[in-house]
Amino acid sequence: MRKRVLIGMVVVIGVGLIIYAVLMAISSSVRLEFDFRHDAQGWGADFAEYAPEMEDMQLEAGIRPLPSELKIEGTGYYLQGVNHSDDLFMFLKRRLGSDDGVVPGQEYRIKFTIVFASNAPSGAVGIGGSPGESVYLKAGASTVEPEVYLDPDTGYYIMNIDKGSGNGEGGKAASVIGHIANGLSAEENPRYVSLKRQHEHEYTVTASPDGELWLLIGTDSGFEGLTGIYYQRIAVTLTPVK
Repeated sequence: MRKRVLIGMVVVIGVGLIIYAVLMAISSSVRLEFDFRHDAQGWGADFAEYAPEMEDMQLEAGIRPLPSELKIEGTGYYLQGVNHSDDLFMFLKRRLGSDDGVVPGQEYRIKFTIVFASNAPSGAVGIGGSPGESVYLKAGASTVEPEVYLDPDTGYYIMNIDKGSGNGEGGKAASVIGHIANGLSAEENPRYVSLKRQHEHEYTVTASPDGELWLLIGTDSGFEGLTGIYYQRIAVTLTPVK
């Protein structure tokens, strides 16, 4: 009799510990920081909203030394492109999974802190729009991987997720943070300035049954010239929706 009672107590305690662990996992926020002085940190880059026949787009992406005018040693994740389509989207994406603390099927609110360097002055006049105020920074997340495909109807490379239909419009997978103007006068020689932006994505995102979701950060341009931006650091907080 006593043995049965002990076994019952062990089972109850074991079940209780499992329930407690599950509840703790569900209620815990996920906080991650990525510093591009330490390589790409699992992030990848791509480009969308342009046609294959457009020439001299100068699309480039990769880890590069930071500009000397920042007076910061190290590297950043550099993205560059000429916006011949008047809608070029240059973006970074990263998978998060259960190994990062993401709980399968959990709904999250996502907050970003993004440090980047821009050489786009404030108040400048450019082709189609200004190089600073007409280039919008967006951030968000999706359950599926953000990917680019060639749309047979439009003949453009477009996204499989909703990032917003216009430069200054957000979507379910990416909401607008602001623009990339760096605060310097357009009359000065262009130089890079580090900027910090904080943002809570306007939509929640639910992790897949496998505990997977994707972060998305990029620029959506209405300036029909060359934009080059260095991402320096990205921090994200995923807060469970109770």
